[in-house]
Amino acid sequence: MAMLVRYAQDGDAKKLISFLQGANLGTDGIENLVDYFLIMEDEKGWIQATLGIEPLGKIGLLRSFATTAQIGENELLFIFEQMLKLAKEKGIEKLYLATNRSSSLSFFTLLGFEKEEKENLPQELAESDHVNHIQTVDNSVFMVLNLQ
Repeated sequence: MAMLVRYAQDGDAKKLISFLQGANLGTDGIENLVDYFLIMEDEKGWIQATLGIEPLGKIGLLRSFATTAQIGENELLFIFEQMLKLAKEKGIEKLYLATNRSSSLSFFTLLGFEKEEKENLPQELAESDHVNHIQTVDNSVFMVLNLQ
């Protein structure tokens, strides 16, 4: 099955929110961040994966990563590669992510991310409602990638 990765557009907001709600992910602020999202679609235009950035000045936080069971490792790698390009185009200098799945740490390390201690997070992240919620999740780990 051929997949297409593209930048989300204003008209994608409702479809994107519906997909994320189906994955039990938060959708607060998505309407204002649509142009910071990638959508991976199948040939019929059905969303198969999505990944976004919450911009916080020159830093960004990856968020709203969701996939269907049809997405394999190659597609995962491709959407992350495209997200790094989008982040650079948007002027993001450092990209952060949070995960509570220890099994995903090796994947993110392969992409160049490094663990970041919570007490070393920049003030911009500490002020994010999304980050404050993440910090309440057990075993959450933050990682950072320098894009400069």
